[in-house]
Amino acid sequence: MPVDRHRPRRSCLAVPGSSQRFLEKAQGLPVDQVFLDLEDACAPAVKESARHQIVKAITTGDWSGKTVVVRVNDLTTHWTYRDVITVVEGAGDRLDCVMLPKVQDATQVRWLDLLLTQIEKTVGLPVGRIGIEAQIENAKGLVNVDEIAGSSPRLETIVFGPADFMASINMKSLVVGEQPPGYPADAYHYILMRILMAARTHDLQAIDGPYLQIRDVAGFEEVARRSAALGFDGKWVLHPGQVDAANAVYSPSQEDYDHAELILDAYAWATSAAGGFKGSAMLGDEMIDEASRKMALVIAGKGRAAGLSRTTSFTAPEES
Repeated sequence: MPVDRHRPRRSCLAVPGSSQRFLEKAQGLPVDQVFLDLEDACAPAVKESARHQIVKAITTGDWSGKTVVVRVNDLTTHWTYRDVITVVEGAGDRLDCVMLPKVQDATQVRWLDLLLTQIEKTVGLPVGRIGIEAQIENAKGLVNVDEIAGSSPRLETIVFGPADFMASINMKSLVVGEQPPGYPADAYHYILMRILMAARTHDLQAIDGPYLQIRDVAGFEEVARRSAALGFDGKWVLHPGQVDAANAVYSPSQEDYDHAELILDAYAWATSAAGGFKGSAMLGDEMIDEASRKMALVIAGKGRAAGLSRTTSFTAPEES
């Protein structure tokens, strides 16, 4: 059973798995995805109990309209295998993905793929339905990101983890996501593009990591617009105040969505018998062709996923 690599992920909410209050509150927020966290958000002393709390939250809560993900601990720890077994055995029928943090090479993703397959076969779940999200958080992971992106048919997204990454390369900044002092350009451009190219090569989504200044919505929007402009599909949110901004930044504007739909209609008409089987056409003063159609498909798809409705309609040109 194939995974769904095109789920909406404009806003990906981090939820501490050890907090009953946050687990309950997250169910009512208008986010595309929630990931219930067993890693950084859980102190070592509560990681085991948090597993069971997450299972209960997934199986008894109302997560309608949301992609449900659990972030397990990374493979350098002794918690990972039990995280996966407990969560998937207990809530695998309602779980969409498992997120593996600090991925450094493809063998780590393949390990998770194999373990998921064994659990699915053991408990009678459809084999291959649960997806994987791989988080890139250090230099080694970025260097190996192409191999990681092609490591498993379960893989749905590549996620940038900025805080650990900044530490791993000794970046001179303590503000996650902000530009380090003394560097006149965008210090994250190469990192983001590297992740994006690997993701798109394998038809995966690319997700930007968190902005930790949770009350600075303007700062969040600025950082989000950077990755959205490149083509990223969404961003982590750590606070309800960031949700609307993420949903807006990673959605096309109404004008762009309408224009994309018009391009698709106009191109479909031009290449049909009614339009004379032409390979290109004019839409107002704009010439459109197959490349235009491909670009429009991306924008239209994002608009539909965001729930936008058309406010314009295509009218075939009159014969001259």
